[in-house]
Amino acid sequence: MSHTEAYGDYHAVNLDAQTSRASPVELVLLLTDGLLDELARARAHIVARRYEQKAASIDKCIEIINGLSSSLDFEQGGEVVANLGRLYEFCAARLHSAGIALDPVMVDEVVKILNTIRQGWLGVQARNG
Repeated sequence: MSHTEAYGDYHAVNLDAQTSRASPVELVLLLTDGLLDELARARAHIVARRYEQKAASIDKCIEIINGLSSSLDFEQGGEVVANLGRLYEFCAARLHSAGIALDPVMVDEVVKILNTIRQGWLGVQARNG
């Protein structure tokens, strides 16, 4: 077993342990943290002109964003959730454009928005104990 495989297994087990006892807000935060990590990789691939890795990384980011968006409760959530859904949509579209334009600044915009959203979720978590 290679070093990378061992780390991958550990990471998967660690993530399973975290998600099995995580609240919905904690799951959103775990996904958002994973997304921010992947965005850093996508940005590095753009800067280094690693086109295949960039494409895979951006696809993965968009997949996570779509997952976050689809977990929103649009029925119950009202205006806040509707706005959050639009922000996620904007982020996904912006990343798609960043991949085509090879523009790391567009990735930075998405990171900034997601960090703001993440702060909001941390606030929700703090209020709900």
